[in-house]
Amino acid sequence: MYGKTIVILGLSLLLSLCGSGGGLVTAAKPTSPSYRTVTEIYDWGAGISKLIVDLGVTVSRESVAKDTFRVQVVRTENRPNTRLLGEAAGDREVVRAYVADQAGQAVNNGRYVVLEMKVGPDVTLGSPLNFSLETNFNAWVSCEYTITQQKTIPAAAGTLSGLVIRNYAGGSRTLVDTFTMGKAAYEGITLNYASYTPPKDGKKKPLIIWLHGMGEGGTDPSLPIAANKADHFASQKLQAYFGGAYVLVPQTPTFWMDGFQGFGDGTSKYEKALMAMIRKYVAANRDIDTNRIYLGGDSNGGYMTMLLVRDYPEYFAAAFPTCEALRDSLITAADIQKMKNVPLWFTAAKTDKVVPPGEYVIATYRRLLEAGAPDVHLSLFEDVRDTTGLYKNADGTPYEYNGHWSWIYVYNNQCTATIDGQQLALMEWLARQSLTTRRSN
Repeated sequence: MYGKTIVILGLSLLLSLCGSGGGLVTAAKPTSPSYRTVTEIYDWGAGISKLIVDLGVTVSRESVAKDTFRVQVVRTENRPNTRLLGEAAGDREVVRAYVADQAGQAVNNGRYVVLEMKVGPDVTLGSPLNFSLETNFNAWVSCEYTITQQKTIPAAAGTLSGLVIRNYAGGSRTLVDTFTMGKAAYEGITLNYASYTPPKDGKKKPLIIWLHGMGEGGTDPSLPIAANKADHFASQKLQAYFGGAYVLVPQTPTFWMDGFQGFGDGTSKYEKALMAMIRKYVAANRDIDTNRIYLGGDSNGGYMTMLLVRDYPEYFAAAFPTCEALRDSLITAADIQKMKNVPLWFTAAKTDKVVPPGEYVIATYRRLLEAGAPDVHLSLFEDVRDTTGLYKNADGTPYEYNGHWSWIYVYNNQCTATIDGQQLALMEWLARQSLTTRRSN
């Protein structure tokens, strides 16, 4: 529910020739050098991982190295009375540099240079998102880059030296940009959403619905798919399990847990509007297989997932609540009876202090088993650790994330269980579920 993320605002142009500090061009005169940003979403959130610099003149592969340019950034929080977490300004570490084409692909000769920069859960200068301790919402920050040439670059018609590049020419967001944004209204409540449409092949496609956590509410639906890797549902790896799937990521203006009597009271003032949005979206996309509508969500979104499973058990083929925040004491015996026939896969970590598993998922999971739930599973991790091998603690052990971040295991399809004698990962299990199969059993 506390992630990180994207969107960089436009910057001013300041590139001049020798005598005014901008740069000295001998023979090869570039035309308005500029840069573009590339943002990628990682387990820990969004990071600006690359700059694609347009030099304006052709250079060769051997002409640049990672120390050819110095990269500096200034991060600015745009919301009033909001403290910026992490560093506000400083140098980004360039880990690789190469000549590329306009798309950023390495080539032998080209006018573009890609600067790959260090990113990680503790590299705050690379984050284009800030979490507000005042509102509990994430939002994009302005990231203004200055790229200063440190070494002369041989060019096709001479040399380049002294460049200072501040001209921002736009940015791209890996996977996030494959989603479209929309909104739907119901009885005075407007919900925004991000959605992904798989390639058309004449076949019916399942729908995966993901409900975000506390930090991604508001009116910018790019936040729920970028703050903590929900965009990964559109990745080739996860899409392959389903033969292509629609992805719908609704966004609440505030919190899914805003109830009619209080916060997290077992109700939500957004529940009816959310179901209306889902039904409208399904009706508008006729190739969605209504027998294969899957529902998941983390934390606040896990809370809403549980409400929808409770109140609409015949609509969803299966659900995968993650670090879900519906306290077990709010679930009645009658609720358990309604929910028990819905295939469910829970995920949580023992170190979660935000929604302690003992008071939430473990108790509910046990009650479902006792009620005879035929297809319910729980992936309960000891903690939440980096599994990429990229990030380490000071003692060399895998980097440990906040225990509430068990959604990382879901996005990476690292939840497994032995079902009917077969070892299955979460997405494999999910892709097998359908209302037709459940009813026939």
